[in-house]
Amino acid sequence: MIGRLKGILIAKQPPWIMVDVGGVGYEMEAPMSTFYDLPEVGQQVTLCTHYAVKEDSVALYGFLRESERSLFRGVQKVSGIGAKIALAVLSGVSADDFARYIQGGDIAALVRIPGVGKKTAERMIVELRDRVDGLVDGASASISGGMPKDPASEASVALQSLGYKPNEVARLIKDASAPGDTAEEIIRKALKAALR
Repeated sequence: MIGRLKGILIAKQPPWIMVDVGGVGYEMEAPMSTFYDLPEVGQQVTLCTHYAVKEDSVALYGFLRESERSLFRGVQKVSGIGAKIALAVLSGVSADDFARYIQGGDIAALVRIPGVGKKTAERMIVELRDRVDGLVDGASASISGGMPKDPASEASVALQSLGYKPNEVARLIKDASAPGDTAEEIIRKALKAALR
């Protein structure tokens, strides 16, 4: 099991990052909550990781905080929820807001997260209400391939990988992007707008 990686951040193109650890590049998917706080490429980074093995694939997920990894794992324990929706939760709302939505039974707020419909939101509330505080508190496309290089295109790819439809992404990017914005800034503004 790979639980933690410490190395040099060599690529970050939402939702993918790559960290060089002793000459081995670990490619992993990360939520936008981690992307917002990553250092610049070429800097050292330490990530908590979640290693997932399925019948037909192996995946590695990276998080800057243990609380994010704990919430990622906890959300997947709800029946019918996998890694994609768990990443969307972490990318779309803060852990504290998510806990508040669950405890308050706020279905309307939960269904604004990509991939979460009414029935999924109801299951989340029922299955997580009693343990969401523990989860939130936790512990107090290929990177080198055809990923676009301009910030708006990077943001578009990231939002689509989170489950937003292409026409919705186009609208969000148009409303959120300003000259000089980085992909991370565009994504942050677009996600805030989408959750209003």
